[in-house]
Amino acid sequence: MPIWGVSAEPRRCRYLGLAGSVMLALGGLGAGAVPLGTPHAPTGPGIFLAWCGMVLLIAAWLLLGRAVRGAEPPEPRWLLRTLLCWAAPLVLGPPLFSRDVYSYLAQGALVGAGLNAYTTGPAALGGPFDAQVPGLWQHTPAPYGPLFLLLADLVARVAGHALSAGVLLLRLVALGGLALLAVVLPRLARACGVPPAAALWLGLLNPLVLFHLVAGAHNDALLLALLVSGLLLRRRPLWAAVLVTLAALIKLPAALGLVAVVVLWGERLKGRAGLSRAALATGAVALATTAVVTALSGIGYGWVHALAVPVSAGSWSLTSLLGRACGWLLSSLYHSTEVGLVGLAVLAWRWLGLAAAVASVLLLLRRVRRRQVGVVYAVGLALVAVVALGPAIRPWYALWGGVLIAAAAPADGRVRRWAPLVSGLLALLVAPDGFTPGPQEVLLAVAGGVLGAVVVLAGVRIPLPRLTEKPMGRM
Repeated sequence: MPIWGVSAEPRRCRYLGLAGSVMLALGGLGAGAVPLGTPHAPTGPGIFLAWCGMVLLIAAWLLLGRAVRGAEPPEPRWLLRTLLCWAAPLVLGPPLFSRDVYSYLAQGALVGAGLNAYTTGPAALGGPFDAQVPGLWQHTPAPYGPLFLLLADLVARVAGHALSAGVLLLRLVALGGLALLAVVLPRLARACGVPPAAALWLGLLNPLVLFHLVAGAHNDALLLALLVSGLLLRRRPLWAAVLVTLAALIKLPAALGLVAVVVLWGERLKGRAGLSRAALATGAVALATTAVVTALSGIGYGWVHALAVPVSAGSWSLTSLLGRACGWLLSSLYHSTEVGLVGLAVLAWRWLGLAAAVASVLLLLRRVRRRQVGVVYAVGLALVAVVALGPAIRPWYALWGGVLIAAAAPADGRVRRWAPLVSGLLALLVAPDGFTPGPQEVLLAVAGGVLGAVVVLAGVRIPLPRLTEKPMGRM
């Protein structure tokens, strides 16, 4: 199908996306989150090339979506091979869009050194891992659950003091999560009545996955794999509760998946008290799983108190922006220069956002009980609401609910129509090095993006050789 006169032939989209991925990986050598002190290419050309690759990859993904929604969509296996093509250059390149992977290593090394990562920041560690953590996070504790810190400790021990080995191992952990997700996501989609190809395109080939879970090696990949696996085991609710709890022991918002477990378990228990019994059983399994993992980690429950870390470091979110705007407005109206007024406004808006998020979850739960919406889809929407209305947000947080939406959203619904556009825009919000760009970097980024658009328009007109592989086929 053409879009704005541009062909959406699947093979052409694959090649365009591969070209974008290679450009992004090469540009990342000069503009990515490379280790400090490492010689690399000049920053200017790296920024230009990286942004060109970003735009090219996002455009190729959006064009491929037209084919997925067509009469003869690509087969799931063809889409997975396309994912491998797009991800391979990013796996071999440096970390991109965030330096969190270095924080993971430093926090794992803290655990290995016998220090409490929930009260101590990387600055207390010293060594090669600490040196790569941005100053903003040097004195902040780890906001992750004990399961991930166990893995980070293991990786730090195996890597020793080799920074590149540690980054590679953490990237392999993320890739392992994505490999499991590639297996369970199509199955969950079938259970929800969604074509697997549509779920794979929106949930796995998404630029947010490629940029932040593959190139950035974020632990959200493992979280999503455990969450989706748990929701897939609807006929084995006990194991479903264990897997969803393990996902929450990486990042707490995944615990919303336990609501789905309760509902699905309650449907299997007959009688009016079935839902109550399911809630008690799910809670007991979640508490037992948490206790076992926490005991194995040996680092206690301090992660509960450290959950505010992403908020305390001047994070940006919708409620924070509204709070700052109201604070500045009040300061100008009352001719006040007190910084505390802005802080109070931000705090008030954050509490309003949390209240709205809780109300959204309760409303969705009510619609699930009335069978107006599927439970997996409702959890996806709830996670999106928590991210959008919460006090801290990063672009890759959208994947918490986005992957479930990919698996369960109705094909003719507005959410599935808008999700690709939102994903593409979010993928452009973070610079390849993870920092706020200056004026010169913005100009280079715009120039690179324009070149990427030109490459897309030119690339769709290049004739392709005939191959025996047939990406099109009915599912």
